Amino acid sequence: MPNVKVFDMQGNVVGDIALSEKIFGAEINTSAVHTVVRAYLLNQRQGTQSALTRAEVSGGGKKPWRQKGTGRARQGSTRSPQWTHGGIVFAPKPRSYRVSVNKKVKQVALFSALSSKVAAGELIVVDNIALAEYKTKAVAEMLGKLDAGKKSLIVLGEANEIFVKSAGNLAGVTTAPVNAISVYDILNCDKLVISKSAVAKLEEVYA
Repeated sequence: MPNVKVFDMQGNVVGDIALSEKIFGAEINTSAVHTVVRAYLLNQRQGTQSALTRAEVSGGGKKPWRQKGTGRARQGSTRSPQWTHGGIVFAPKPRSYRVSVNKKVKQVALFSALSSKVAAGELIVVDNIALAEYKTKAVAEMLGKLDAGKKSLIVLGEANEIFVKSAGNLAGVTTAPVNAISVYDILNCDKLVISKSAVAKLEEVYA
C-alpha cells in the first residue's frame, strides 16, 4: 500500500496518507492506456472537414477544346482535378471518428495512469484545495511551493468555482472534478495535484 505525504496549500507537510493498492499501486497496463488515450484523442475530432469532388464543383460541362488537332493534351472538362478550380481527388467528407472503449478497460487505464504518477513521484496530495476569493496569484504561489512544474493537473473533490476560475488564467494548469478526470490529462501533466477529499472519493467509488 503506497504512502505519500500530505501538504497544505503553503507547501508544508501536514501528515501522510496510505493510498489504495488497487488504485494507486496497480500494475501498469500500457496496452489499456494506449487504447483509452487513442480513443480520447479521436473523440476530440469534429470530423466536419469537407471538400468538393469533380462531380460537385460547378462548371466544366463543355469540352474545353476538340479532341484532336490542337497539339494539346486531350481534355474532357475544366473541372478535372488537374485544373485550377477543379474537383479534389478523394475529397474528405464529414464523418465520425468516434471510438467506444469497454468500461473495464477505461478503469484499468485510469488505475495504470494514477499508479504511474505515484511510482514516478509525481502525485501531490493536498489536504484542502479551496479559495475564498478570486486570486490567480494564490494558485500560482501554491503550485510554486508544491514544486508542481510547468504543467499540472489539479483534481478537486468538491466544486469550487472561485478556485477553478482563478487557476484558469495560468498557462499549463488544468483543473478537473474527481468524477471527470481523463487518462490523457493525467499522463499529459508534469505533476498531479489532488485534494485529500478527491482521493477519498476515488477510493470510495473504485476500492
